[in-house]
Amino acid sequence: MNWNAITARAEGLRTRGGDLQKRIRGLRRRLVLLMAVVGPGLITSNVDNDAGGISVYTQAGAQYGYALLWSLIPMTIALYVTEEMCARMGVVTGKGLSDLIREEFGFRPTFFVMICGFFVDLSNVVAEFAGVAASMQIFHVSRYIAVPIAAILVWVLVLRGTYRQVEVIFLAACVLYLSYVFSAFLAKPDWLLAAKHTIIPEIQFNSGYLVMLTGLIGTTIAPWQFFYLQAGYVEKKVGPRQYPQARADVLIGSISCMAIVFFIIICTAATLCASGHRDITDAGQAAQALIPLAGKWAGMLFAFGLLNASLFAASILPLSTAHVICEGLGFEAGIDHKFREAPIFYWLYSILIVVGAGIVLLPNAPLWKILIFSQVGNGIWLPVVVIFILLLVNRRDLMGEYVNTTTFNVVAWVTAIAMIVLTLVLTYSAIFQGGSSVAQ
Repeated sequence: MNWNAITARAEGLRTRGGDLQKRIRGLRRRLVLLMAVVGPGLITSNVDNDAGGISVYTQAGAQYGYALLWSLIPMTIALYVTEEMCARMGVVTGKGLSDLIREEFGFRPTFFVMICGFFVDLSNVVAEFAGVAASMQIFHVSRYIAVPIAAILVWVLVLRGTYRQVEVIFLAACVLYLSYVFSAFLAKPDWLLAAKHTIIPEIQFNSGYLVMLTGLIGTTIAPWQFFYLQAGYVEKKVGPRQYPQARADVLIGSISCMAIVFFIIICTAATLCASGHRDITDAGQAAQALIPLAGKWAGMLFAFGLLNASLFAASILPLSTAHVICEGLGFEAGIDHKFREAPIFYWLYSILIVVGAGIVLLPNAPLWKILIFSQVGNGIWLPVVVIFILLLVNRRDLMGEYVNTTTFNVVAWVTAIAMIVLTLVLTYSAIFQGGSSVAQ
């Protein structure tokens, strides 16, 4: 028996086993680091699929079928690039976006950003509580009961919870978006036709289509998310050493967000558009219409997804606005602060919730117009915020070796310029062509 050969083979197996153990330990360490950092990117991206966003996606699928699916691919790229820049700034500088704008550009630009953010975000908060009302109507609960309860729940959650506790609840809410995936499969769509429209663009030059496209971009890449995302990494004290994990968090969030958008449009295109139900005035009405078209479970899952998204966003949007204003004015901000430590932050949060929920309870409030135009307002405000981000992230004295690459600059500038062009085209169409809009 060749003992030398047997010994050599055993040694080789031992060496390979040791290498495998090292790789497993390395992978486990990377996963632990990722789980410690994950949160802001995944939460921020998915909360984009809020009540206003779902209403826009519903309208896109109901009116145009699969025709707007092509826009999701460039929007995914733009979403990742713009969010990654903010994540990088938060990780490298340890400061929020409003804080950086105030320090680098002065108070006047910061005040302009705060005013725009307050009014656009307020309309978004109204949209979230309108989503609560619409979804609960499917479950036969009056909005005069559902909306006040929802407002109290989100207020108590943030006021009494720590950042980590609130983040865990928000991450759990992200998982519940899978209800839209199930709804889409129950709707039995034409997957080949959907795939074709996803790859091959179908562009229409009319004001309704352009308003819808602007709304899609405005709700998918919303300005408020940059402030919340950057503040999230600052609040978690994520540093430059954890930057790879923060970037992975943003990438996972961007892809999962757009996958949910894809399934929402697929679901409504396969049912509402295919059956001629194109005059949908809110996502709750869409959920009700799905029941006879795709079955009770499809409609109920769609309504549950809308409720989850509305509560999720109604918690985060006022937080983002409070961060924008408090950082811009130099006040303390953050969930880990007690009320007495950050009174302005919590008062702003409370006021936004009370006003947002109160408007929804007004008789004959034009909720559908608020839902749509809150998203269009996001689209108009977006290029302003992106330009500030680009100016900051390319400052070598601020970012050091973490300044933007050429590719990131190109994608971000194209996003800003595209939104400016779309806004100008919409204005021209409304004034000189008298085109109808989706919100009419």
